[in-house]
This record gives sequence, C-alpha cells and structure tokens, in this order.
Amino acid sequence: MKKEDIVPGDWYRILFGETPVVFLVEILLRTILMYAILLIIVRMMGKRMGGQLTISDLAVMITLGAIVSPGMQMPQTGLLLCGMILVCALLFQRGLNFFEFKSERFEQATQGKLSVLVKNGVMQLEEMHRTKVSRQQIFSALRNNQIYNLGDVARVYLESCGLITIYRHPEAGAGLPLFPPGDEAISGFGQTSVENTLVCANCGKVPESQDRQQHCPVCNATQWGQASISISNQPSHAA
Repeated sequence: MKKEDIVPGDWYRILFGETPVVFLVEILLRTILMYAILLIIVRMMGKRMGGQLTISDLAVMITLGAIVSPGMQMPQTGLLLCGMILVCALLFQRGLNFFEFKSERFEQATQGKLSVLVKNGVMQLEEMHRTKVSRQQIFSALRNNQIYNLGDVARVYLESCGLITIYRHPEAGAGLPLFPPGDEAISGFGQTSVENTLVCANCGKVPESQDRQQHCPVCNATQWGQASISISNQPSHAA
C-alpha cells in the first residue's frame, strides 16, 4: 500500500483492508479448515503438546501459530502450502523426539537438565541464580504444598519442563520459617522457636555455632534469624 492511499477516517480500509467484504466469508472457511488441520497435527504430535510444554514443544507451538496465521488471513496464500508446512513441522518434531530418546546428551542440550534448588533445608543460591528462580518463588511453591519451614524440605527440584518438585523430610527439623515478612499474625502458625539455634536468613543454613557475628559457612552472609521447627510437618487429618 502506498502512503498516499492511507487516509485517516477511511473506515472501509480500517475494517476490511484492501479485500472485498465477501473475503470475510472466505476467512471463516479458511479458519475452520486450518483449525481442523492444526488439531489433527497437534494430536499426532503426542499428549505432551496438551500438557506442560517443554522448550522444544513451546518452540513448535510458536512455529505452528506462525504457519497457520497467513493461511487464514492472506488471500494470496493457499491452504495447501500451509498444510505442507504443518506436515514438515510434524516430521521435525517427531525427529527431534526420536533423537532425544536415543541420546541423553542430545536431550539435555534441547530440553535442559534438572536443577536442585533446595538440599536438606538449604537453598542452593548459585543454582537459583543460574536458573533465575527467586527465593519468593520457592517459598510460594512450598507454602502452596503446606510446607512452612525449610527444615521440612529434603529436596526441591526444578524439572527441565519448568515444574517444581518437592520432597519432604520424614521428620521435622530446625530451619528457616517461610511466612511472609511483616505478617506477625501468621508468623507462628504451626511453628515453635528453637532456643539457642540460629538460621541464616539468606540461604536457610543452620550453623553449629550460635555467634551472630559469624559468616554463614554456605553463603558467607551475616543475616541471622531465630530458627523454628514445625509442630507437625504433615497435615493433620480428622479421624
């Protein structure tokens, strides 16, 4: 379109572009056909495409969106061409899955690998920095699983697909309470303070020494708080 053809207030051009009004009916038919083809292609790609997306799955979905859009909207683009490109995307995704199944190294290169974010009640700050996961994201995930103290946590894993997996300790241990700061009304919920026991407010490490002037043996911080322990690290059930 030439710049002299752009006239402010030209509602026909704004609403319908350069195509005739009847093309709206064709857009409806194109959309129905492309949607049906896309459903078939995604169904053939496997159940993972309908669940939590991995990196390669997300890349394929973005590619599919870019493929189907011109076929639905542009009159000069035929549906057969878009259909052929969708089939190519299907073959590429199937081939990628095949090589990921055959080679663990190739799978890690395309999907990433599992990361340990919390180990025995202590946050792994370097790994958190590498994976760009904040403390509050971990705390939120733990609270969402009814865990309110880092001492109750054996492991927190960040899966390659982005999910967070949590394993509890079988017994409660002293650690860092996970209540939001400043909410005094909830700060003691299900927790009791452990006398003469400090906890690093930066990583959750419980040191052997109780000197508040010491540096944390894990993260070298000097921010200390009072350690607490869960009264019960398992939710109670009515009899």
